[in-house]
Amino acid sequence: MLQISPHVTIPDSEIDIHAMRSQGAGGQNVNKVSSAIHLQFDIAASSLPPFYKEELLKLRDSRISDDGVITIKAQQYRSQEQNREDALTRLSELIRSVAIPRKKRRATKPTKSSQNRRIESKKKQGRLKALRGSIE
Repeated sequence: MLQISPHVTIPDSEIDIHAMRSQGAGGQNVNKVSSAIHLQFDIAASSLPPFYKEELLKLRDSRISDDGVITIKAQQYRSQEQNREDALTRLSELIRSVAIPRKKRRATKPTKSSQNRRIESKKKQGRLKALRGSIE
């Protein structure tokens, strides 16, 4: 059971975890031990509340495929168990992040004085460039 919030949990059966060999440097350990974890979680087939599903599918995250499957690869640690915990933690953080309501952006206008400062600096730059012209 992966605890997301006091009311939301994900059963282990919905999380697909595979062990595989890590990439990169690491000597003999990398070649003989399957310590990396490949986690997959299907958003649509999960028991998450509809709000979480909608918000997760709206996210523009490279870890979420077009089919709505979250894929996390954890290979930071040397032990499989630590990588498993890391992958589950990252999954729960991703799901928790959509529960935080985003602030709506309010359109603002630049102040009159800031507009004047901008125009004056442009005029000053224009005068400076005009002085660089050729003398006849």
